Amino acid sequence: MSKQAIVCVDDDATVLRSLKTELKQAFGDRYLIEMAEDGQDGIDLLQELLEADYEVPLIITDYIMPGLKGDEVLKQAHLLSPNTLKIMLTGQATMDAVISVIRHANLYRYIPKPWQAEDLRLTVVEALTSYHQNKELLETRQELIQTNQKLEQMNQDQATLIKELHENERRLKQFTDELFTVNQAFSRFVPRQFVQLLDRDSVAEVELGDQVEREMSVLFADIRGFTALSEQMTPEDTFQFINSFFRRMEPAIRNHNGFIDKYIGDAIMALFNASAEDALAAGITMLKQLAEYNGTRTSRGYQPIEMGIGINTGSLILGTVGSAHRIDTTVISDAVNLAARLEELTKQYGVSLVISQDTLSQLEDPDYYAIRLLDQVQVRGRTGWVRVFEVFDADPEEISRCKTATRREFEQAQQFYHQNNFQKAIPLFQVCLAQNPGDRAAQTYLYHSQRSIHQEFRHWRLQNSTRITI
Repeated sequence: MSKQAIVCVDDDATVLRSLKTELKQAFGDRYLIEMAEDGQDGIDLLQELLEADYEVPLIITDYIMPGLKGDEVLKQAHLLSPNTLKIMLTGQATMDAVISVIRHANLYRYIPKPWQAEDLRLTVVEALTSYHQNKELLETRQELIQTNQKLEQMNQDQATLIKELHENERRLKQFTDELFTVNQAFSRFVPRQFVQLLDRDSVAEVELGDQVEREMSVLFADIRGFTALSEQMTPEDTFQFINSFFRRMEPAIRNHNGFIDKYIGDAIMALFNASAEDALAAGITMLKQLAEYNGTRTSRGYQPIEMGIGINTGSLILGTVGSAHRIDTTVISDAVNLAARLEELTKQYGVSLVISQDTLSQLEDPDYYAIRLLDQVQVRGRTGWVRVFEVFDADPEEISRCKTATRREFEQAQQFYHQNNFQKAIPLFQVCLAQNPGDRAAQTYLYHSQRSIHQEFRHWRLQNSTRITI
């Protein structure tokens, strides 16, 4: 095994001693711990170690130092030793500096100062493990390439065999590159539950093209009127607002055995593997959490926000898509499309939570929830009609009570509406609104019923009018 060293750079001697002590406690004499008190000394030290045939798996540097700052130190270190992993201590580092090091020096991780000893130890252990794993992969790849080259020289007269060896070499390179990319990127961006659903023990085992079919519930949640809201905010305020919203919604999903598959702008797509009950409970909790959040917003003079949630249950295909240099997880299913369509219906009817017939049928006790039939819709790619239901458990208490009291009239009025019997539908919708003026779904149906009658009357009058010609 080659001689190995870790380089620590900081203008504070106390920090350097602390770093050396903690690294010694973690690794003993396995690594030579070298220290430098400014950026240029750190670069010179790294060059001397490399010239002395030392292998330097890791360099740790402060950001604010006399002379060269930490980001410049890591950029120059990257030119000297590209495979060395870099960690920056970011007590006063700017985000621009961190981004610059990520782009130009392949920054592995940054740790805020003052650090926690256990956090530092775990980060360094992970970095060194990653370094040696990548080194072994590259060495294995080189050995295999050399073996293939020898085989080619030995079998130059066998054209078919040479072609096969070239193909094997291409596949090996593709596999190695994909594994390296997955190990670096997926470890921070792929939900642990997604990896488990793919029947993999860790992110490092996930490969391009992995896929599995599962019966799951899909939840789509979206902020209403986000474009108008964002126009009143600076870009920084917009991101703070979105992250504040996501931070409040994510626990409701996680605590009900779900996980967020992806964030789509201001929207959330979440998956639930255990039961439809979990998805519905998460949706109700999210709306209750939104009500608390709006209380905070209004007390501070901000406009309250509204959210629509659609939930559907069905068969899904989960897997990975992309290429050797960019891989992502995805969910492909008609069930996903329907969940997104249900979320859109919340805007149309002015309700907060809509579920499909498939989700309703999976509930152990539907009567436990406040549910009413909302509509029958046609969805692209499906034949026939899909029944969808409003869940109003999270509505204000008075509105929820009135919706329960008028549920029979509301659903009967819908039947008349879909039979184009607007004369019978209108009085029933008016009964609903008399008890509950805030029932926006009934308002929507009443508006369209009255408009349809008006259009029918205009059509009748045009058909029966008499034209007199002189």
